[in-house]
Amino acid sequence: MTTTHPALTAEEQALLPSEEDVRHYAEHGWYLSKKLLTDDEVDELVAATDRYYAGERDRRLPVRPPRLAYWDPSKGDVQRHNDYVHYEHDAIGRILRKPLIGAVAARLARAAEIRIFQSTLIWKPPIAGEPSNIVPWHFDKHYWASSSSENMLTAFIPFHDCGEEMGTITMVDGSHRWREIGADDTVVRHFADRDRDQLEVMLAENAAYNGAEIRKIPMVIPKGHLSFHHCRIYHGSGANVSGRPRRAVSLHLQDGGNAWREYPLSDGTLAAYNHDVLVRRTAEGRPDYADPEFCPVIWRDRAQQGG
Repeated sequence: MTTTHPALTAEEQALLPSEEDVRHYAEHGWYLSKKLLTDDEVDELVAATDRYYAGERDRRLPVRPPRLAYWDPSKGDVQRHNDYVHYEHDAIGRILRKPLIGAVAARLARAAEIRIFQSTLIWKPPIAGEPSNIVPWHFDKHYWASSSSENMLTAFIPFHDCGEEMGTITMVDGSHRWREIGADDTVVRHFADRDRDQLEVMLAENAAYNGAEIRKIPMVIPKGHLSFHHCRIYHGSGANVSGRPRRAVSLHLQDGGNAWREYPLSDGTLAAYNHDVLVRRTAEGRPDYADPEFCPVIWRDRAQQGG
């Protein structure tokens, strides 16, 4: 973990996780970063996403995937989720592809390469009683059953100081190391399509099975800082009672070894992800989760660059 990274400045290298930070991530499943984005970069994200919400696009998805999250004004003042913003909007994508973000993720995942897997723009309105603002307990790997990697991770990028009053992302500490019980085909469905009480029960049953305490850690994130979490850690978020919108991107990241895999469901069909109808095919005819159009590399270790 002492490799120098020529794509980073000395100041950026000082922002990488320490060995102690990497051990913390391995044990707890989450990491709060140093300031990875400048105030100007965060303000650019705010301005670019304002334009995005006003309808600005540099390109649009060639096909609309079956489970696409894609808020538009007709849906009203609910929690907004918009996938593939890194693909559709260049100004947003340029900041999300910042090599420093990928380098931090690579160190945490102990990976030589990091690619974007998905980017979701999120707006949580300041409406305390809005049901869509409550994100129940879940972990992301359930939705990524067609991915071979167990080391995928997510960078949560708020556009402002983000604390409990805004309904910040909250982790169930260490739950990525639990052995899972009670999983069935329903777990591959997004939490918005599942019963919230069922998800609460699943969390409690899995904690009991592992003899673990449910320890919930709200991520208090200053502007420009990011929280990272493992693809198997239970997490959720609560109401936004701050009086202003909670604005963020969930940047889902894959290590270089990740690839599409067959994951049969009980009805004989295969688990699928939205990428499967968008990305190019490999020589074997499988969806290519390394397609640079939708899954660009944002970090590759120097040893992998031939230098």
